[in-house]
Amino acid sequence: MTQKKLEKEAMKVLKETSRTFYIPITLLKQELKLTVGSAYLCMRAIDEIEDHEEMAPEIKTSLLRQTKELLISENEFDKTTYEKLVSPYETVLPEVTLRLADWLEVCPEEIKPSVRKYTAEMAGGMADWVERDWEIHTKEDLDDYTYYVAGLVGVMLSDIWKWHDNTETDYELAIGFGRGLQAVNILRNQHEDYAERGVRFIPDNWTRDDVFRYADENLAKADAYIEDIETRNIRLFCKIPLGLAKSTLKTMLKGHEKMTRKEVETIVEEIKEEE
Repeated sequence: MTQKKLEKEAMKVLKETSRTFYIPITLLKQELKLTVGSAYLCMRAIDEIEDHEEMAPEIKTSLLRQTKELLISENEFDKTTYEKLVSPYETVLPEVTLRLADWLEVCPEEIKPSVRKYTAEMAGGMADWVERDWEIHTKEDLDDYTYYVAGLVGVMLSDIWKWHDNTETDYELAIGFGRGLQAVNILRNQHEDYAERGVRFIPDNWTRDDVFRYADENLAKADAYIEDIETRNIRLFCKIPLGLAKSTLKTMLKGHEKMTRKEVETIVEEIKEEE
């Protein structure tokens, strides 16, 4: 398959798998668009294993840990070995997971080691949380979980900004940014997660208001993170998911589950006009 065709397919799968990030990724300049798009797909590939509703926990942990080993190898990512690893599950795993090797191929060589490193760290952390059956009892547990499933996305993006044009950002604030977005997801999916998976991503004795406060505190770190960014299209990329997250919180506080498509489109246009 030609590189051009592979890049086109990466963007197609991205559109199919991400409501939050597809729009801001498409607004990035071409090199950044492909880099962030492929990096996001790599992490989404891992996330789909951890999040799978039907797969047995021991299979998930095995797949995640073996994938981590392939990612941290000093050699090129072994596409043949990976495809052999996931082939028994090709009817249950989504395309984004089955094609992890393709997304790495789209990623520019200079930044690929960073993408592999953080995706590997995510895989290892998610394997640990599968083994723990996602039992979150304390704020420290919640911080650990949200670090692996979302904070690492922020850290990886900070590496990408630095590589692209030497944009310097605070890595702790990047983790907070990811945690804030994940907290919004936890609030939005709270009842569904419990009904379908029997999982409650909320510490003991916390109310829903406590989770709203946790989200607000971390989204404030996202605001601080963006203040360091001077490159317009990177700033725009960050502002869109942040703006949507804040608006989703307001929507839920009013008693609605989610924003309408029209409301999402309006928020995106307003943020674009501000920039």
